Formats: sequence, structure tokens, C-alpha cells
Amino acid sequence: MKRMGLAVLLGLCLTITAQAAGLPDGSAKSAILMASDGTVLYESNADESLPPASVTKIMTMLLTMEALDEGRVQLTDMVTASANACSMGGKQIYLKEGCEQMPMDDMLKSIAIGSANDAAVAVAEHLGGSEEGFVNRMNERAAELGCTGTTFVNPNGLDTGGEQTLTTARDLALISRELMKHEKIYDYTTTWMDTVRGGAFQLANTNKMLRQYDGMTGLKTGYTSAAGFCISATARRDGMDLIAVVMGEPDKESRNADITAMLNYGFAGYGMVPILSENDVLPSSAVALGKKDRVSAALADDTPVLMRKEQAGTVERTIRMEEQLSAPVEPGTKIGEVVLTSNGEEVARRDILTAEQVEKKGISDIYRDLLRFLLMKS
Repeated sequence: MKRMGLAVLLGLCLTITAQAAGLPDGSAKSAILMASDGTVLYESNADESLPPASVTKIMTMLLTMEALDEGRVQLTDMVTASANACSMGGKQIYLKEGCEQMPMDDMLKSIAIGSANDAAVAVAEHLGGSEEGFVNRMNERAAELGCTGTTFVNPNGLDTGGEQTLTTARDLALISRELMKHEKIYDYTTTWMDTVRGGAFQLANTNKMLRQYDGMTGLKTGYTSAAGFCISATARRDGMDLIAVVMGEPDKESRNADITAMLNYGFAGYGMVPILSENDVLPSSAVALGKKDRVSAALADDTPVLMRKEQAGTVERTIRMEEQLSAPVEPGTKIGEVVLTSNGEEVARRDILTAEQVEKKGISDIYRDLLRFLLMKS
């Protein structure tokens, strides 16, 4: 995601209570609704540290996706099952100790779709050298993302050895927001059913809301008796991505009802407003003494702005640009701004940059231009 505009920074200050949002009181111990730009649309007790169960795996998936994007691992890399990984309980794909290897792609499927605890530990050991090393990186990454109430103790969310992962709804939303930047993850989190081991073992997505809520894209469910029913749910409609997190729900029905109410509130009340309207065209700027007479322009950041729908209809756009530049002109040079206002108040501002290089004319270029001019005059 690109940098946040002024509108987003203002939006971060607008935390909405359930009553003000028109949402019914939910049954979750903690909840938050966040847009993909970080704007909080609704929250309830969002900073209490609670066990997240398998929603922990969003951090495991995030670190895996980052390793893939950085080229440190490939989806074709083979991951070996250790005794430690094979000892996990709960949901699993029943990895066979030492003698079984599985491609990273199948491991990711097993984690994202089937919530496999053994696969999560196998991937953690593969990436971190050890489960402990990976967990240390999980906690470091959480701190980097601004999580203040999170302590991971393993990569799968199981309660082990008297230790328990604790996090907050706000922190889970922040981690989910970062994971959403990796579009490849949706190949896994939106898959209803798949198989591993060449079709021999079937996976069924634990997030049944994929078929119950229009636009649902993921991300991860979780349940233990201590954590209750949890989910970090993401959905996309009309170019807007929302993250709804609930923790400590008493049952699946309550969890799904609260998530549905939160997402419906977000999609009904908010929308994404483009920086330029369909009729707006950025003009080119003249270039004095350039090998080209004009230079084309582009937005430095074209990310739409999150706004209340009733506010979106009042948006006015002002384009300010330098009419003439002096060569040489480098690409990425600021030459103007687009300012969005609503009812006289600024809601967003984006820089306009040169989109290409224009070299300065040399003596021979100037002489040739002069000669051409004289020939045309004669």
C-alpha cells in the first residue's frame, strides 16, 4: 500500500463506538473494524490482550509471504517434517516425522485452508532455523508493525507447556493489514477446498463465511476452549478492503453475526474516492530548452481516499501545476499537486510528478532549430 494521505490521518482519529455506529451490541470480548489504509471505523475493547487461537497463523503466513517475496524461499522448496512439528495436536495434516517432505506451496495451503498446526511448525522451523528462532521473529515483526499487546509463543496458537499466545483485536488487524499487501495470499485464503499429497489428503477451509458473505477474501479463523471463537475476516467490495476482527465469541453463530454486522456497516457507510475523477486529465508542462517541448505528468500516489459515502458527493478537486519547466528535467520531479476538498475542508493532497526525462538541448540542437526556423520563414 502507498503512503497515507491527510484524509487517512484524520480518519485515524475517528474511533466509533458501537452505539454511534448503529451496530448492535455484539457478544465478542474484543472487536475492531479497520479499513486497509489503517482507518479504524469501529472498535470495542480492542486493546485487551486475549488468546487468538489459530488466528495466530496470520503472522506465520505473513513471514512466509515476506520470505517468498524477498526470494529467500520458493514455493517449490521442500519442507521436511521434524519430530517437533509432527507432535502437534488439533487440526493437522498428520505429517510423518523425518521421512516426509512437502513443497512450501502445499504447506501454505495446509496452513491457510486447513489450519494445520503441524504444517505451521514445519514452515516455522524451515524459515527460522528452529521454532524458537521463528517465534522471536514473529514478536519482532509484531513490534515493527506497531503491535503493543502481542506476545507470540508458537506459530500456530496452541496452548503449550503452560504458555499462551496473547494479542489484541487491534494488533491482529494491523498484522492482517500487512498480510493483505501480499495479493498471493488470497490464492490460499479464498480457496474453499483443495488437496495435498497429490490429491490424497483433502483440505476444507475453516472460514465458512467464504460462502456466506459476499466479497469475503479471508483471512483466518481460530478456536480453543480458552480463546473462544475468533476470526480476522477480510472482505472486498467496490475496490474497498475491510478487516473485521472479533475475539472471545461464545459460538460460531455469534462470531459470524458480529462479523457480518461490522462489515455491512463499513460497506454501507464508506467508499473509496479516486484522486482524479473520470474527466480529470493531468496536462503536460512546457519545457524550455528541452529536446522535447513538453513533459508528461503522473500522480505520485493514486491510492483512492476512504470517505463516508455522504461526504464523497461533495468532493471538489483542484489541480495546480507549473506551466513551464527548464531543461534538463528528471523523472519524478514534483511539478504540482492535486487537492481534494469537501465542504471547504481539505481531505487529501497528492503530488504530481514528471513521468519522463527531458534532456537539455545542446548547441547543435539549437543551431538545427534555428536553421529549420529560417528555412520555414524563407
